[in-house]
Amino acid sequence: VVLLVNVASKCGLTGQYEGIEALYRARKDAGLVVLGVPANDFKQQEPGSDAEILDFCRTNYDVSFPLAAKTSVAGEGKHPLYAALTSAISTAEGDDPWRERLAGYGIAVNAAPEVQWNFEKFLVAPGGNVVKRFRPRTVPDDPEVIGVRHGLFGALGTGDTSGYGGLIAPITLDANSSRPYGSYFDEIAD
Repeated sequence: VVLLVNVASKCGLTGQYEGIEALYRARKDAGLVVLGVPANDFKQQEPGSDAEILDFCRTNYDVSFPLAAKTSVAGEGKHPLYAALTSAISTAEGDDPWRERLAGYGIAVNAAPEVQWNFEKFLVAPGGNVVKRFRPRTVPDDPEVIGVRHGLFGALGTGDTSGYGGLIAPITLDANSSRPYGSYFDEIAD
């Protein structure tokens, strides 16, 4: 099971790193893989370099889950991974007032199927099926986020990441790198 979260260090939701890390530590042995995807798409709330982002996450939140290189998750330049995720499930569940809250601050929110804001979450099952998409304010320890209702963890049990199939094999997280998305899972499995 993979939980992908687009993250940012200067967002009002940045404190979610703590919950995401706790979830990762509690469920990684059951097969959960968390991948943080730093993105600067929303009010430039992730301005740092990849090294600065990693240092921030480790220093402030003791993050041990893998982080991708800074990646665009919305708009014309969005990464193919996020194009695939948003086309698989076009709208996020939960916390509808978030859109109105942002609008109240004069912030234009992306229309579906685009990612709405930082800390939107996608839950991907073994085999690459995107099974859930959660709005930014959905907390990391929400039972649906960890897959309780979907029975995803019971099917895994081993922590084996080889069953992620076509979703990860052809995707490179950093467009300027040849590092395949799947290599993140290889490191985790070792």
